[in-house]
Amino acid sequence: MNFGLTDEQEMIVSTVRSFVEKEIYPHEAEVERTGEVPPEVAERIKQKTQDLGFYACNFPEEVGGAGLSHLEFALVERELGRGCMALNHFFGRPQNILMACEGEQREKYLLPAVRGERMDALAMTEPGAGSDVRGMKCSARRDGGDWVLNGTKHFISGADHADFIIVFVATGEDQTPKGPKKRITTFLVDRGTPGFTIRDGYNSVSHRGYKNMVLEFDDCRLPDAQVLGEVDGGFAVMNEWLYATRITVATMSVGRARRCFEMGLAYAAEREQFGQPIGKFQGVGFQLADMVTEIDAADFLTLASAWRLDQGLPANREIASAKLYATEMLARVTDATLQIYGGMGLMDDFPIERFWRDARVERIWDGTSEIQRHIISRELLRPLGA
Repeated sequence: MNFGLTDEQEMIVSTVRSFVEKEIYPHEAEVERTGEVPPEVAERIKQKTQDLGFYACNFPEEVGGAGLSHLEFALVERELGRGCMALNHFFGRPQNILMACEGEQREKYLLPAVRGERMDALAMTEPGAGSDVRGMKCSARRDGGDWVLNGTKHFISGADHADFIIVFVATGEDQTPKGPKKRITTFLVDRGTPGFTIRDGYNSVSHRGYKNMVLEFDDCRLPDAQVLGEVDGGFAVMNEWLYATRITVATMSVGRARRCFEMGLAYAAEREQFGQPIGKFQGVGFQLADMVTEIDAADFLTLASAWRLDQGLPANREIASAKLYATEMLARVTDATLQIYGGMGLMDDFPIERFWRDARVERIWDGTSEIQRHIISRELLRPLGA
């Protein structure tokens, strides 16, 4: 791996960082205060992203995307991580599993999503099935040539703005030596489909304005044309998608940690106690040293995992390591920065308390830290027959 960025990659970084500073930062306080993104602000962010040519930059050029590599897209997400998640949602990165669309699905879902004409969301988690995907109870059964969906999904990010939802549901069950194993199929469900309801979810202390929604299916009838990929093939589609989302969580954690650290560093250089900047006290200076070391380590670990995908190399363990380390690093960095600010760190005069609150969810969604440790240990032990 070449640790230096090309001129084009440096341009990507500077362009996205400038965008975040100019288009995202000025609106963060209002979103934090109201818990809402004003529609006109969302539309302006979306339009300016399209004008820059970065909308759907995670999609290949043949379908209208920017065709960025995994590494280049990780750089984009890292810079977006510096900003409010509710606002940078409108920078526009449709779910990459839409590349599984075939035939008329491409014209109805894939291409409009890439052009920014339709927005998507992805629904996997249920009240009784988070990391245990095979335990999902939301199901679909055959009836008269159609599929009939019943059940509930929750914690569905982006569903408040979505025109259609990519939904994973159980469509059967196999008996295995380890017990029953659900077969999973992916469906494309349009907002407004009879029997499908989207309602407000829970109030979260992390990422205010970036809402989670509850989806309810009550005899929601769908034709075969709404199946994404193969019937009972949803688990394979899901695993491929999780590669990209876990790298995204890791890279955004790095970007947010870097912004938080920069604020802590500046404060340590300016704030004086006992006649000198507090950064000169070993208790603070050593914290700064540890923070930047961990941020750099997480950065390289995350970019290396994206680089492995670009090289066609196995990356499951590396991606899990990146997601695990970067999210736990973010927790330590935000907590240490708050400590450097002292009591003012808990006041909403500064965004430090927001960074601190927002950091907590990163160790939970898209696979908890415990799940990442399971993946890593499994990948280490399997070659040894254990």
